[in-house]
Amino acid sequence: MLISSQFDAGAIEVVAATDPSNIQLNIRADNAAQFRQWFYFRAHDVANTELTLHLLNAGDCTYDQGWEDYQAMASYDRHNWFRVPTDYDGKVLTIRHRPEHDNVYYAYFAPYAYERHLDLIARAAITENVRISSLGNSVEERPIDAIHWGSGKLPVWIIARQHPGETMTEWCIEGLLTRLIDDSDPVARQLAQLATLHIVPNMNPDGAIHGNLRSNAVGINLNREWMQPGIIRSPEVCRVRQAMHDTGVALFLDIHGDETIPYVFTDGCEMIPGYAPELIAQQQEFTQLLQQISPDFQTEHGYAPDRFSDEMLTLASKYVGHTFGCVSLTLEMPFKDNANLPDAHSGWSVARSKNLGAALLTPILAHCQALQHQPK
Repeated sequence: MLISSQFDAGAIEVVAATDPSNIQLNIRADNAAQFRQWFYFRAHDVANTELTLHLLNAGDCTYDQGWEDYQAMASYDRHNWFRVPTDYDGKVLTIRHRPEHDNVYYAYFAPYAYERHLDLIARAAITENVRISSLGNSVEERPIDAIHWGSGKLPVWIIARQHPGETMTEWCIEGLLTRLIDDSDPVARQLAQLATLHIVPNMNPDGAIHGNLRSNAVGINLNREWMQPGIIRSPEVCRVRQAMHDTGVALFLDIHGDETIPYVFTDGCEMIPGYAPELIAQQQEFTQLLQQISPDFQTEHGYAPDRFSDEMLTLASKYVGHTFGCVSLTLEMPFKDNANLPDAHSGWSVARSKNLGAALLTPILAHCQALQHQPK
């Protein structure tokens, strides 16, 4: 038996791995910060072996409440992921599983590999009505890829993976893009006439490859950099923010995952002083339509309005809503199962993330139609 994590996004610390019934592990911190929650590792030569894996420092993680009612994910082929029995006693997270095959992978959520990201960009690049650009480089000189789709006048910006461990967000973008490039989809075809979508599937490629939960290669939380990003510490935000100022923003979606809340929800800009009442009404129309399209989405549970006091405008959605005077939403998906429509086998999953991305097209179209008919 062997535990390994020396691969793209792999992250674990092995304390003891000689006894299958008492494998002792620690969840590793981000490479340059003390955020810790993400894990992703491989167990070798374990077919038909009862495994008990103790993640000893789970209680010291950044979001220790996130372990309550959480079930770890596992896969034999790294394509099909399922949940495995997981318990948390307030200190230690314990995974129990009897693998059917020699090798099995365990992860906090289904990873989105950098190679798959490159495939996503390449797939978009050969599609009609799509332009690909690099908005600049990350700290470690990886390109910040952007997909520009459509030919309409309204600039719509969608970004994901500011926090690299929130991999469900790039799965969501993949679902959105799959529908956008479907020539037979009437919603996409009409949207293309009204808007140009600027999509950044991975804001934090360095953190993604390092297996970080929340920070970039130099330990910076990108979603606290939007007021005053630094070209040395947060070039990712510098470049994307500048591109937004170049095009303007008519609608902004920042896609995230939440460790503790077992629902899909949005956080808007209604708490920003001076945010226009008509924008609050448009925000409500957007979320109400998304709820009709996708029962996975709901509006009852979410963040308290006063959660982000002094740091409010350092967050992407709040900065964009305040600066551009537009509907600007943070969309959150769970790491756990969705308490609405739970799925014991998969929990919140790759497929549900992709389906939610596809569902976003309808409220995006409706919002752009409404803006088109507003008086100049």
